[in-house]
Amino acid sequence: MIYSIEYSKAADKTLKKWKKSNPRLFKKATAILMDIMQHPRTGLGHPEPLVGGKDVTYSRHITAEDRIIYDIYDDRISVLIIQAEEHYNDK
Repeated sequence: MIYSIEYSKAADKTLKKWKKSNPRLFKKATAILMDIMQHPRTGLGHPEPLVGGKDVTYSRHITAEDRIIYDIYDDRISVLIIQAEEHYNDK
């Protein structure tokens, strides 16, 4: 089953910025996003459920500082990418 991916405005803006300014990071994020479509709970980037996310919100490492934060909606077979930069707003 392949999940569709939706993006928040913030995540979309970050990915567009990386596409222009940091192609290597964009390529790595794209590989993780493709993996999320196939396996939202396992795979690349050390996926882990976030505390307080009610088993819906997950995080995957892109770099030591940056994470992809996303919600999984099994009933709609979709994933919402909430954030693609920073982690716990610590930048």
